[in-house]
Amino acid sequence: MKLIINGAGGRMGKIIASMAGSENIAALVDVTFEAGAGKYHSLDDFTGEADCVIDFSNHTSAPEIMTYCMKRNLPVLIATTGHTQEELSAIREASAKIPVFMSPNMSIGVALMADIAERVARVFGECDIEMIEAHHNQKLDVPSGTALMLAKRLQEARENLTFNVGRHENGKRDTNELGIHSLRYGSEVGTHEIIFSNGLETITIKHDAKDRALFARGALSAAEWLVKQKPGFYGMRDFIS
Repeated sequence: MKLIINGAGGRMGKIIASMAGSENIAALVDVTFEAGAGKYHSLDDFTGEADCVIDFSNHTSAPEIMTYCMKRNLPVLIATTGHTQEELSAIREASAKIPVFMSPNMSIGVALMADIAERVARVFGECDIEMIEAHHNQKLDVPSGTALMLAKRLQEARENLTFNVGRHENGKRDTNELGIHSLRYGSEVGTHEIIFSNGLETITIKHDAKDRALFARGALSAAEWLVKQKPGFYGMRDFIS
């Protein structure tokens, strides 16, 4: 499988390029690159053969990436977060013509956590639910894309669940409230913890990322799966099912 890695100059781009191996790289693309030695400044600069695009760049690149992939009929895996509604619309529209995989977290462990958390929320009754997420001190989005993904899965189990991000006022918590608390410190890779309590017993589900290589491993596995799929919009939930 030959990959185009968009955002190859970033931290995750470098990791995934290293894990994929040079024999599986069609092109390394980044706005900081000058052309030469398999590196390109933009996607449009590369016209060679490829099987899939993996994007670890920035959410603002979404429309450009979708246009490029539709023009070349290439599957694309989007691993960025923070997309605007306009950018999400461009991604969704492209999925009608090409296979598009999108996930705020490429960890297989987090995908399994989401499945377990949804089941607990569905079966454990009207329990209180709180979520704590921690990331490095340079992360831009709050809450994290992963926290929002987990929150939406919980909401599928409990339709009346509302999100209270960074609770900061005094007062009694609502039964249907999901408290989401974001911590930012040091070089923390990513920790997500969900606490369920009904007053008589407590269930805690926690995922702790030790190394960013796990996200690269998940992305490579998902890309290998994606190239075999029909046009459509996919995520980790589809991949692990």
